Amino acid sequence: MNMPEFAKLEISYHPLMEYGAAWELQKERVQAIDAGTASEKLILLQHPPTYTIGSQHHPEHLLLSSEQLQEQGIALFEIDRGGDITYHGPGQLVGYPLIKLGEHGRVDLHGYLRTLESVIIDYLASHGIEGTRKPEYTGVWVGDEKICAIGVKFNKSKHRRGFITSHGFAFNVTEGIGRSGFSGIIPCGIAQYGVTSLEECTGRSFDVAEVAGELVPYFLRHFGYEGSCAPEYAK
Repeated sequence: MNMPEFAKLEISYHPLMEYGAAWELQKERVQAIDAGTASEKLILLQHPPTYTIGSQHHPEHLLLSSEQLQEQGIALFEIDRGGDITYHGPGQLVGYPLIKLGEHGRVDLHGYLRTLESVIIDYLASHGIEGTRKPEYTGVWVGDEKICAIGVKFNKSKHRRGFITSHGFAFNVTEGIGRSGFSGIIPCGIAQYGVTSLEECTGRSFDVAEVAGELVPYFLRHFGYEGSCAPEYAK
């Protein structure tokens, strides 16, 4: 595959970043990619406890009052990605791919979502876990429990054909994350199914930063980036 200018994918990992700062970082980078002044980027990170409500806008799926949110130290953002409400917190690997779609043979918009799912499914398989899709929902499931939520925004390019992606996936790694944050919402508006994590599925302990490094080759392969890139670990 002949890769375009700025084909090198920059990858960074941040141990903890406030949601608002990460959102601004995405928007700034999307504009720079569109203008041709920056390369595509995959941001991997963890957030402090945060609920985000997507463009489907169902605030009734938040089960906590503003007072309870404040008491529990959970931030709340209404944002511009697709999807419903979800939770982010320590122990969850969040990935924000900021990449160009619609030029140089890249996948279509629907295909992009399926490819993101494939990255997680193949990574789970490397640990002996069967990750699956549910046709009516976006994301990755183990049985009837969601292990990875996906919600994206396709930003229309102003200076080139196609789109630039933002937002992305939230992959539950540690065992406690489901009980700590998802109990305060109806995750993605789906009441009949639960959530799980990598640790719960394997019975092993995982370091989120190490999982980030392990996941990168799967992302590179599925999205057609050449060579090997390792995350730059931010302090």
